[in-house]
Amino acid sequence: MTGHEEQGGAGRRVGRRSRTLKIVGLTLAGVMTLGIAGAGWVYWHLNDNIKSVDINSALGDDRPAEAVTTPTATASASASASPLPTGSMNILVLGSDSRSGKENKKLGGGSSSGARSDTAMVVHVDAGRTSATIVSIPRDTLVTRPSCPLSSGGSTSVAYNAMFNSAYSVGGAVCAVKTVESITGVRMDHYLEIDFSGFAKLVDALGGVTVTTDQDIDDDDSHLHLKKGTHHLDGTQALALARTRHGIGDGSDLGRIGLQQKLVKALLDRMASISLLTDPAKLYEVADAVTSSLTTDTGLDSLSELMRLGQSLKGLTSDHTKTVMMPVVTAPSDPNRVIAKEPAAGELWESLR
Repeated sequence: MTGHEEQGGAGRRVGRRSRTLKIVGLTLAGVMTLGIAGAGWVYWHLNDNIKSVDINSALGDDRPAEAVTTPTATASASASASPLPTGSMNILVLGSDSRSGKENKKLGGGSSSGARSDTAMVVHVDAGRTSATIVSIPRDTLVTRPSCPLSSGGSTSVAYNAMFNSAYSVGGAVCAVKTVESITGVRMDHYLEIDFSGFAKLVDALGGVTVTTDQDIDDDDSHLHLKKGTHHLDGTQALALARTRHGIGDGSDLGRIGLQQKLVKALLDRMASISLLTDPAKLYEVADAVTSSLTTDTGLDSLSELMRLGQSLKGLTSDHTKTVMMPVVTAPSDPNRVIAKEPAAGELWESLR
């Protein structure tokens, strides 16, 4: 819509609420495309939504070395603007199985307090940032959980044959990152966490996602019942798909990981198929859904940093995103648990360093 049309007779008849939302969206579009930090209350609201954890300070130097990259300027970068980063990068992405809050409980979070890392993916972005590998770590993997610093002071004890997702339960994001770095030898450059309600809101804000299932899904625990085939899912259904495990395969976490990886690609395809910058209201809805349910490390705890990350990944598509699972075998000590399969797991992590 042009400025002339907006000021015409038809424009005056538009309700104040609708007009305000469009203005908000247009303001955000300006922020997203131009990186203007002083874009008023919209920027402040979205920026204030983001929660963060200072992982670098908590872990100090007791972690894998950072990858050495040589900054390269993009052809479009101006002399006054800092060029977008193009180096390789590793991000630990956690889906938080939150047990608190009315929305999370309604979506299956249960009645207890606290949270668990229901989904864990190491996202490795290759140099040039046009291709990526997403490695899922089964939450039922038995690992040696290292001693982790606690925000209240002191630290946790080393735990042997502990379930991988217990790291988040006992020490939050800091312990989750330290445990991943301990078992992979790969430095996590950034951390992103989204909770139950946030994932559902994001899918709804995008207008749903289209996923093809290879078999019927009949899971009373996740309340998802789907026939084999292609389905367009809303946020609640997509979340149920991400949580489904008893209605597919052998009922283990391994079958669910395949569904979660399908969802990741479906989200990438959906975001690529709609032009958010030409739909300001939709752009604001998506941005608000993401930021209000997001926890990051302090390197990504501002809207400007998240926008910069997003801009550096604009050439990344689902066609150039590989999804794999960390190689595992059944744990000798427990048929319901798995352990890393060596040397395959080690070789995978070596390829991401």
